[in-house]
Amino acid sequence: MRLVLFRHGIAFDRADPLCPPDPERPLTEQGIARTRQAARGLKRLGVVPDLLISSPYLRAIETARILAEVYGIHAGSIHETRDLEPCVDPAAILPRLEQLGATCAFFVGHSPHLDLLLALLVGAPGDYRLRLGKAGAACLEIDEEWPEEGRLLWLLRPRQLRQLAGRGDDEK
Repeated sequence: MRLVLFRHGIAFDRADPLCPPDPERPLTEQGIARTRQAARGLKRLGVVPDLLISSPYLRAIETARILAEVYGIHAGSIHETRDLEPCVDPAAILPRLEQLGATCAFFVGHSPHLDLLLALLVGAPGDYRLRLGKAGAACLEIDEEWPEEGRLLWLLRPRQLRQLAGRGDDEK
């Protein structure tokens, strides 16, 4: 199975006194525009999800909706799971990988959760992290029965994904 880990886009600054509680922080206008461009770049790579799973936090859901829009997937088919929330042990989702039944699944979530999950899936040491930027992505080939023996196919920074898409009217 292919697994794409996609970090949410730029969200409302948590240091802002008007910032809502963490689960309710939305993407900024710039975050929406850059995430859309990154999603277009991802699509140009020919990676097509048959399953889209997101953290229930607003910024992740908004990111998943952008991915769904770019891929022409009905937003109602996005699955939410608390296993992708920021403070959950990344290993908690491993048992679910066997049950996905997907050829290619996209997980939309947060840092450091996705960074730690990525390290876990490729068997990196516990203190080693590969970092996904906001609206960055990594693609792995994993065996659902032995997910800790995954193979990293690529990791792309947000800027690289946006460059793959080409400059669009919505990127400033």
